[in-house]
Amino acid sequence: MTAKSNDPATLLLNRRNLFAAGGSVLALGASGLLLPASAQSLAPTVSMPGGANNYHAHKGAPIVERIGKGGFVMSGTVRRAGDGTPLSGQRIQIWAHTVEGREEDARSHGATLTDKNGAFRLEMPQIIPIFGQPHGHLAYDSGEFKSVFLRPVMRSAKD
Repeated sequence: MTAKSNDPATLLLNRRNLFAAGGSVLALGASGLLLPASAQSLAPTVSMPGGANNYHAHKGAPIVERIGKGGFVMSGTVRRAGDGTPLSGQRIQIWAHTVEGREEDARSHGATLTDKNGAFRLEMPQIIPIFGQPHGHLAYDSGEFKSVFLRPVMRSAKD
C-alpha cells in the first residue's frame, strides 16, 4: 500500500522529520528528561563568617510566633546533606538589627521549627543596616546535626 503525502492520517517520515525528531530526543536525553529520576548529592551548607555573631549570648532563644511586631519574613528550607530529604522539627534561630532593637538584644532573637516539608518561616521587624549592611542571622541549632550559621546580606533594607 502506498501512502500519499497529502493524507493527514499518515505520518510522513522523510530525512528532515527524522533528523528533527532525533535531535529532539538527543536534547531531551542530554538534559536528563528521558533518564529515570535520581537523587542528586547535596553538599552540606558551610557556616558563613560572621554568622555566629551574637549567637552564644542568646543560645536557646525561645520558639516564638514572630519577633517583635513583625512585618517582614525570614524563610527557608532545611534539607539533609547527601540526599536532600526535607528535615521536619528542626530548630532555626533568627536574629537581626531591626527597627525595634539591636541584633544583640534578646528581644531581637527568636526561634522556629521546620514543618513536615523542612520549611521554616518567621515574621520579624524590618531589618536595618548595621556596619553598612542590612543583614540577618540564622542558626540551625537543633543539635541533631552540626550547627550552621548564616549571615545573609540583602541588597536593600526593603528586601
